Formats: sequence, C-alpha cells, structure tokens
Amino acid sequence: MVEIAALSVAISAAATALAAVFAIPGAVWIVHGASRWRTILLALFTAGLGLPPVAVGLAVAFAFWRSGPLGAFDLLYTPVAMAIAQTVIVTPLVGTLAVIALRTSDTSLAQQLAGLGVPARRRFALLAREVAPGLAAALLAGFGRALAEVGAAQMSGGNIEGQTRVLTTATMLAVGKGEFGAAFASVAVLLGIMAVAAGIAMTLQRRWA
Repeated sequence: MVEIAALSVAISAAATALAAVFAIPGAVWIVHGASRWRTILLALFTAGLGLPPVAVGLAVAFAFWRSGPLGAFDLLYTPVAMAIAQTVIVTPLVGTLAVIALRTSDTSLAQQLAGLGVPARRRFALLAREVAPGLAAALLAGFGRALAEVGAAQMSGGNIEGQTRVLTTATMLAVGKGEFGAAFASVAVLLGIMAVAAGIAMTLQRRWA
C-alpha cells in the first residue's frame, strides 16, 4: 500500500507541476497580456474543463502504442505516460482557476508600485504574494484532480502491479474482485493524502494572507 500511495503522489505531483509550468504563465498572459490571441487560450482552458479523461487516455495510449507515432519512446504503461495523461487533464483546470485568481486581484497594483518607484524585483515579490493564495488553491485543485483520475490512468498505465498501479486503479481492481476491505483502505489513504495536501495549502495561504 505504501508503494502504491507513493507512486500515486509522485505521478500526480509531477503532473500538477508540469501543468503549472504551462497553465500559470498562460493565465498571466491572458489577464495581463495585450494580444487578441489570449481569448483562444482562455477558450482552450474553458473547453478543457469538460475534456473526457477516457479520451485523453485513449489519445496517450494511441500515441505511445508500439505502432503509434511516438511508439519508439516505449513509454506506454509507464508512470511517465500516466503523468503525461494527467497533465493534459489538469492543465485546463489549473489555468482556469489561475485566471480567476489573477482577475480577482488588483490589476492596477503593478502600475501603482511602478509609479511609487518600487524596484522591479520587489514589485514582483509583492505581486506574487498578492495572488499566491489563489494560485495555491488552483494547484491543490489540480493535484486532487490528478490524484483522483481513474480512466486515463488505467488506459495509459495499464494498472501493472509494482509498476503503474496507483490508488484509484487499485481501488477499481479490488471492487472488481469483491475485496471491499482493500478498496476502502485505498480510498482512506487517498482521502488522507488529500487532507494533508489541503492542510499544506491552507498553511501557505495563511502565511501569504
């Protein structure tokens, strides 16, 4: 169980981090940029919220299939493929919530600080502190979404014992076998991980508030 839980956290954390790399700069561009192409990215974020996970899992499985376009990388049924699938699923959620967080902050604060002669590095620190609680909430939501993923994880990882079995796929397998004790144990661990993650996020939000 410990190995499965550790793998679940590692894959979901990696997917959330990768999603943040793409989504948060994109959200900053949407809110503070000047290009008209921003609306297209926002539309992609919004449409991605309803993206079926099984469709993402199918696309990843096809791409990394031995005869698929990326089959030479031999990544199908590996944690890497699972992280890629989860990243695709999580990015629109993190991006949309980051846009909301940035829009609810004072968008004129940057100009005000510049007008007061505050150095650029200090301005960036103050602006980051202003939006950090909202971004922390966005990342927590993304991590929870990745951790709870079943369909894409099953299709891209294959639920291989000792290699790609995570808490959600282990739960599904246990229910299929009628082993409800094991299934409830996996869910309990899953909820415990999310409780810890929520506690960390709340602590950071209080510190930044």
